[in-house]
Amino acid sequence: MAENEKLMFASDYMEGAHPEILRRLAETNMCKSVGYGFDEYTASAKEKIRRACGAPEADVFFLAGGTQTNATVIDALLRSWQGVIAAETGHIAVHEAGAIEFGGHKVLTLPSRNGKLTAGEIEAFARSWQQDENRDHTVMPGVVYLSQPTEYGTLYSLEELRAIRGVCSGFGLALYVDGARLAYALACPENDVTLRDLAELCDVFYIGGTKCGALFGEAVVIPRHGLIPHFFTVIKQHGALLAKGRIAGIQFETLFTDGLYSEIGHSAIVAADRIREALTEKGYRQAFRSPTNQIFLLLEKEQAAALSGKVEMGFWENTEDGHTVMRIATSWATSAEDVDRLIEIL
Repeated sequence: MAENEKLMFASDYMEGAHPEILRRLAETNMCKSVGYGFDEYTASAKEKIRRACGAPEADVFFLAGGTQTNATVIDALLRSWQGVIAAETGHIAVHEAGAIEFGGHKVLTLPSRNGKLTAGEIEAFARSWQQDENRDHTVMPGVVYLSQPTEYGTLYSLEELRAIRGVCSGFGLALYVDGARLAYALACPENDVTLRDLAELCDVFYIGGTKCGALFGEAVVIPRHGLIPHFFTVIKQHGALLAKGRIAGIQFETLFTDGLYSEIGHSAIVAADRIREALTEKGYRQAFRSPTNQIFLLLEKEQAAALSGKVEMGFWENTEDGHTVMRIATSWATSAEDVDRLIEIL
């Protein structure tokens, strides 16, 4: 990188793909295979994911991106009169341009603490609907949507997920976890939730590839075989079926070979921890604490403008007291040299 070139820390999918994925794609480029995910590479990827999740009967499907995946899965889980419970900061409620509502379902938002919902809040909402004498005039909750990690880079603990699962079971709600950045959760020392835990507790979850080393792609895991009948057709209806399905299959087969997916996020966490340490030493304030690969800086507007001239960060929000929250995101590909330069600029 040239000395005067702007540093890029705005998101965790700014690079192409892990070199091993590119090698495998090039290696298999001229091989002919059947389409729509019925090829040998996709079959192998599915089996490796099943083994990693400890879910031998799971249905596994590959879609191109997170918004597409959320819209397809949530639509498939809900009936026409139902909506999805989500944190007010949840991706489907904020940064997906109303994709869920466009599909005919309401996002039922609840207050969150650092991006997280609690079992108690979900239970209170579900019970309130159940006891409402006018409930037939309102949207029935049918799914609970969580992210691991959350939009704020925070993590649900295993205890928290088990409590939420208990509420979902008690009120007949499906539990769906968005794992767009799941590799960074798995790599975080503070995390105690494994892929096997997600397979045990969730009705559906997805393993993110786009933000975690793949060119594109998310792996939808439905641990209980047949839970969503004809999901292949639902994917097709949503325009989400890849004709060249093997391109996604090869990527996830690679990510789930020799433990690559479970390791790929470590460098991002190490880089983020170095940046967090430097921020503390230099007197910067963080809007809230995140242990994963996202860092949220609370800046004076002049500070934000000055830093943005040298570092590409993600704008998050303006606060009521006149500050600006900017996000720094590291990734599997963040180099030590770029971290050094960022710290120098700070």
